[in-house]
Amino acid sequence: MVQFIQAQNIGLAYLKERFGLQLAEDEVFFTEWFDNLPEITDLEKQYLDRVKLHFLRLVKRPPLSEETVKLVVLSLLLNLAGFYDKPFYLRGEQSIEISAEDEGEVIRGKIDILVIQEQFWLLVIESKRSSFSILEAVPQALVYMLDNPSEDKPTFGLVTNAG
Repeated sequence: MVQFIQAQNIGLAYLKERFGLQLAEDEVFFTEWFDNLPEITDLEKQYLDRVKLHFLRLVKRPPLSEETVKLVVLSLLLNLAGFYDKPFYLRGEQSIEISAEDEGEVIRGKIDILVIQEQFWLLVIESKRSSFSILEAVPQALVYMLDNPSEDKPTFGLVTNAG
């Protein structure tokens, strides 16, 4: 009998045991986040400051829901990054199902935001309300990234509680 597990209930130990995921601590494992980045323009800095101002104003009156975090922070950052323009497109609430081989378990969930370029999953985003620890979203995002149909290409993940 198959057991269904919600992605939000998965922990890092489960992912390590069932899928062999390992924490990479080598600083040069993922250099894309700090090598050859373009300078942020003054206009972009003003835009980011405005996003921060909006968030800080809202966080003073909790609770700040996951949906509000997506509207106030993520939608503006996706726009600034150019993910609403060609060649990208977005999908919200993308359903996934994955299973470990011969384990009799299927993990189900919904990706908050998926950025796609052609058939290539570029970015998986999982957001949580502001009161959640960011670490609670990491296993869920990793589960979603495991469902990438292009296993030979990297998938980037972003987790946020906008904190």
